[in-house]
Amino acid sequence: MLVGIVSALICSKIFTFLDLYYFPIILVVSAVAAIAGTYLKPPTDEDTLKAFYRNVRPWGFWKPIHDKVVAEDPTFEGNKDFWRDMFNVVVGTIAQTALVVFPIYIVLKKALPLGIALAIIVVCFLIMKRTWWDRLPDK
Repeated sequence: MLVGIVSALICSKIFTFLDLYYFPIILVVSAVAAIAGTYLKPPTDEDTLKAFYRNVRPWGFWKPIHDKVVAEDPTFEGNKDFWRDMFNVVVGTIAQTALVVFPIYIVLKKALPLGIALAIIVVCFLIMKRTWWDRLPDK
């Protein structure tokens, strides 16, 4: 994050064109720094990864950790709800975007877009309550 902030400050001093046009430079520099930072630090402790995996049950490239967790607890089941989770990511992204534009429409005093944003937020929250919140484990 620091590299992204510094590169944004440097780009704003070097380039005279619109900020939007040097955004790709900041993105690439930040991505390279994030990847370099990942490989320059020691790996995360395996016990921490296993505890995280047991708690969150993420999908993705977790097979080595999944196998170790199952070896310790054969009754453990990984996350088999990829498509429901992806649906909720999309709905959550829509809700987050509506939450961002909501105060903008308040400031601009635009009643119709404000109402639409509020309706989108409510609908997304109701969907996520039924498809995500209500299905969280009790523990």
